Amino acid sequence: MNKITPFLWFDTQAEEAMNFYVSIFNNSKVINISRIGDGPVFSTTFELDGQTVMALNAGPQFKFTEAISFFVRCETQAEVDDLWEKLTAGGEESQCGWLKDKFGLSWQIVPNALDQALGNPDPEKAQRAMQAMLKMKKLDIEALLNA
Repeated sequence: MNKITPFLWFDTQAEEAMNFYVSIFNNSKVINISRIGDGPVFSTTFELDGQTVMALNAGPQFKFTEAISFFVRCETQAEVDDLWEKLTAGGEESQCGWLKDKFGLSWQIVPNALDQALGNPDPEKAQRAMQAMLKMKKLDIEALLNA
């Protein structure tokens, strides 16, 4: 188990969110579901591509904000496209590779090529890549590298 584990507070959707996330990411699994007696789910522990995550049903007092997000590195445009489509279903797109899923949790779906584009040794090319990214919602590897 990871020494540091993200812990997500839900109103009542911890189990639904866990099942949704586990269905999207490869190498993911449910580790534990805890209930209080015969009642609804109290907490869950699951793994997303090797990262342990815990979730709690604790009521509507707190909501997710963009101050916390899950950052997902992608190798290919196909991976970016697939994750973007699945995670925005019922959620909303934002700018520069950010989105909110249907539970309100923020995600950053980022191709590894973004580092290459923004870190281009030619400052003008790096600046053009930055300007291109600022106009995007879902990141487009080809457009970033060609900027």
